[in-house]
Amino acid sequence: MMRFGLTIVTLLYLACFDTASANTIAVLQGLDKTTARVSTFEAAAGSTVHFGTLSITVRDCRKHPPEEDPESAAYLDIDEVYPGQAQPKHWFSGWMFASSPAVSALEHPVYDVWVLDCKIDNGSSVPSP
Repeated sequence: MMRFGLTIVTLLYLACFDTASANTIAVLQGLDKTTARVSTFEAAAGSTVHFGTLSITVRDCRKHPPEEDPESAAYLDIDEVYPGQAQPKHWFSGWMFASSPAVSALEHPVYDVWVLDCKIDNGSSVPSP
């Protein structure tokens, strides 16, 4: 019941975002806890990027319009792929919010990944409708 309630709240919250564009890009940041290396990387909606052994697929990326409080959110699927392993291990599926990364976080012993922003292909912010 708690998960259902959280799903309803998330859907209502996402209704406040601009409509997603096919050419949106998620700006992500990752931390390798063993080396303390922090990397910033971008992934277009529908594409997959790799960070260490993680395979991160961005399904959607949304951003509030400029007249509202700043917020970006991305729907991510995160799997871990080991060399020589046929099936990847699934770690995360869901929305991550830039302003509140702990609300829906990747729980991995070696890596942290979070959303920084959403933008469109030409490098500017996602436009308002």
